[in-house]
Amino acid sequence: MSLNEIRDKMQKEISQSLLMLDNVIKTIKLPIVNEQKTNNPLWIDVREIDLRYQIPVKRIFKFFEGLREGKILATKCPKCGSIYFPPQDDCPKCKISNLEWIEMPKEGEIVAYTVVNVKPPSFSHYQDYIVGIARMSNGVNVLGWVRAKEVRVGMKVKLEVIERKPEGYLTYELVPVG
Repeated sequence: MSLNEIRDKMQKEISQSLLMLDNVIKTIKLPIVNEQKTNNPLWIDVREIDLRYQIPVKRIFKFFEGLREGKILATKCPKCGSIYFPPQDDCPKCKISNLEWIEMPKEGEIVAYTVVNVKPPSFSHYQDYIVGIARMSNGVNVLGWVRAKEVRVGMKVKLEVIERKPEGYLTYELVPVG
């Protein structure tokens, strides 16, 4: 599915949701619907936001170059030794810039996770997915998607560069070991 097809699908789903919401508001006088899987009440904001943004990445562009090389990079303060992932170019503790680049270790362990089944519209084309926090062997916590049907705290994972489908861009995931 192309980005334009995803965008068109999202717009169609948003339009259908807004029509349904209009009917709900007319009926119960509140923008509240029941979530499909849990049947829990959800407040739906009636404002639409079409958000496009740009983030300057010049000072951390090496991170993206690393992804193209199959490496996942972090930054380390040469003064205090703090490691930052995602990378940043300034150490807030020492107030210095131009941190050192290091490769993140591949091995880690899940310390927390959640299954995302109520997705924002921009992720509605994905099936339910798992987001986890893994403590890597260097002590740094990494937040990322977990490529697993089942996950548990304590599960061993490796940090891996992947191509996110259907968009086709490089990112990283936590993949079970074994």
